[in-house]
Amino acid sequence: MFPAALLTLLLVLSTTLLPVKAANSPVTVPITSRLEFSNGTNSLVAQDRARLRTLMDRNKHGQRFIVTNEPLVNSYARYSMLVDIGDPPTTYNLILDSGSANTWVRASVYQKTTGISTGEPVAVTYGSGFFSGFEYIDTVNVGPGLTVDQQSICVADESAGVGDFDGIIGIGPVALTLESLKEMPKEPIPTVTNNLHSQNIIPADILGIFFQPYRNSLQASIGQITFGGTDSTLYTGNIAYTSITDTEPASDYWGIDQSIRYGTTEILRTTAGIVDCGTTLLAIATEAFNLYKAATGSEYDPATELLVIPLDQYDALQELHFIIGDQTYTLTRNAQIWPRSLNTKMSGDAGSIYLIVRDIGTAVGEGDYDFVNGYVFMQRFYTVFDATNSRVGFATTLYTQATLN
Repeated sequence: MFPAALLTLLLVLSTTLLPVKAANSPVTVPITSRLEFSNGTNSLVAQDRARLRTLMDRNKHGQRFIVTNEPLVNSYARYSMLVDIGDPPTTYNLILDSGSANTWVRASVYQKTTGISTGEPVAVTYGSGFFSGFEYIDTVNVGPGLTVDQQSICVADESAGVGDFDGIIGIGPVALTLESLKEMPKEPIPTVTNNLHSQNIIPADILGIFFQPYRNSLQASIGQITFGGTDSTLYTGNIAYTSITDTEPASDYWGIDQSIRYGTTEILRTTAGIVDCGTTLLAIATEAFNLYKAATGSEYDPATELLVIPLDQYDALQELHFIIGDQTYTLTRNAQIWPRSLNTKMSGDAGSIYLIVRDIGTAVGEGDYDFVNGYVFMQRFYTVFDATNSRVGFATTLYTQATLN
């Protein structure tokens, strides 16, 4: 039962056929999508802002890691998957988080069958919540044939920030687990995907992620994640890869280098940022945001904290280009606007046109990241997180050029 103050739209992907797994081959499994409109006004931007603040707080005071496995949750659009733990298994609904790498479950729902406590305390404090508990070693299954033996998880006696979900499965790089064990801070913890690979269950430490855009408040937004590789049925053309950036702290995440051009005008020079499925919008450095705002003729809307344009300005929008490596990825004018059918859900006006670009809050080179390509970018491009080769890949999908909003 969800709290009365929370208007929740639960969208579940149903499948009639389970994937068939050959030995040591990639497997695609469904993701459950939930849209949450918490307390109406400003929840979209406020939650994105809180998440980015938490990401950046990790690197203050000259430390590479203050807390390296914060369960960063986007409270607007959440993606989760069903994970079985133990034998016989108990099924948990865990949030997918590309900004952390540990897997943890609330103690209040954890059913101990085969789990063995190591006695190692785990405690993480972050901007909008925390979790603390103890490390357990247990059996974890994330899909047909995808069973990990001896997986480290945290059973959290105390936690906040995940709503009614059972915990988090982190899909970030393994370096984000450093310092999550209080008594062994320099000891990394292999992620679920790491162990699937090391136990020869999947051919590589790779995740392929597909999101279908929301079209209206009633239609399911389908998501799928492939463990061990990519699924060619979910993208068009070829996947192009770019190396993880060398710039810290973006290099600790799924960080890349890119520049951004609005029409023919460069608004952000080549710089480092991250790709993050837990951030809803597209966040860019202040100078780039101001250039985009001026070029689009948009105005700040205090009710939603988004940029808004007049209806007659929509046709004048130009394409927004992301230059990543030797490839250019383009958001069409329609891909730059928030789904109009969802305007009123975020305290917006039903007839207005809101843009999905927001100010990251720091100047170029002065913050930890100069951009975050969030869900609004990933819903238009198939995304690959390749830890084996330290790279990120993108490909077009059937929705890249689609007019949906």
